[in-house]
Amino acid sequence: MMVQLKASAQDSQNTFVSSLNSWGQQKIPFVFIMDYLGQKPQAWRLDEADPAVLCFNFNGFSNDSSADLTLSLPDYFFEAYPLTFEEYKKRFDYVIDNIRRGNSFLVNLSAPTPIATNLSLPDIYQLSHAPFRFWLKDQFVCFSPELFIRIDGKKISSFPMKGTIQADVPNAPELILADAKEAAEHATIVDLIRNDLSMVAQKVWVERYRYLDRIQTNQNALWQVSSEVAGLLPDEFDGTFGDILLQLLPAGSISGAPKPSTMKIISEAEGYERGYYTGIMGYFDGTVFESAVMIRYIEQQPGGLIFKSGGGITAQSRVEPEYQELLDKVYLPFSYAPSPALHRDYLCKKSPMV
Repeated sequence: MMVQLKASAQDSQNTFVSSLNSWGQQKIPFVFIMDYLGQKPQAWRLDEADPAVLCFNFNGFSNDSSADLTLSLPDYFFEAYPLTFEEYKKRFDYVIDNIRRGNSFLVNLSAPTPIATNLSLPDIYQLSHAPFRFWLKDQFVCFSPELFIRIDGKKISSFPMKGTIQADVPNAPELILADAKEAAEHATIVDLIRNDLSMVAQKVWVERYRYLDRIQTNQNALWQVSSEVAGLLPDEFDGTFGDILLQLLPAGSISGAPKPSTMKIISEAEGYERGYYTGIMGYFDGTVFESAVMIRYIEQQPGGLIFKSGGGITAQSRVEPEYQELLDKVYLPFSYAPSPALHRDYLCKKSPMV
């Protein structure tokens, strides 16, 4: 579900889709990025991905010769200068007003945060510990925890992530899963992703519902809530990954529902260009296709570095915790330590709160 594109952007998108389809059908490994609005997609065959221009590491699939090295963390500083609560509240209130008018029932509201650090974008890429990392020279670095879709054979899976809480909050896992607003938001996204997958798959089901992953950042630890939605592609599917991406984008977890009217609200409320932030990055290794949502994203702009972050807004949202979530997501994942997932069924048995 892409917006109406200008001719040049449409040509770029057509070339991108054609390349992914052709390489997929020929089993040629490739890597790609797609911006939020689908206007500046880029794709490279693996043998053409110059590490002097772009570096990536997607769950171990990488063109980075230092991927297996253990790097020591240097002395560094990291300071953020976010928009004020009052500025955020104006945007939040605009979104809530549209939700109450029935124009949307879930909106992902984001904002740019200027940051200062003595680290370069390549430094941040090399030092970050995240399952999906990408650096594009003089443009951005992304270190995402959120897998978008994975295609292995005929099975397609998506992993929407909605719900974040600081891990040092007492009983944090139980609290995040018991929160009615968070539960409603997550259910909405799972339903949206299930509907999206139904456009390309013949059978769709929820494989896992509301499990938690723990992420350690340079500031604190976070619990994040995800689900897994799966489906079966038609028997005639033959590696046309470009066609599938075009039907599924933008990702529901970083736009909202319904997509067309929600994207209009996002444009009016945010007042800035997302660019590659909340787009998609991924790879095909000749067998498995895997992609990630481009969140946890730092962009180089003429005036300095900008960290873009956001969160989902529903009718039940309260402005204070939403503002705090936006701030919590401005971090460097220098101590990423994934732990065994905590599943909702386990927590239900553990605590009567859930």
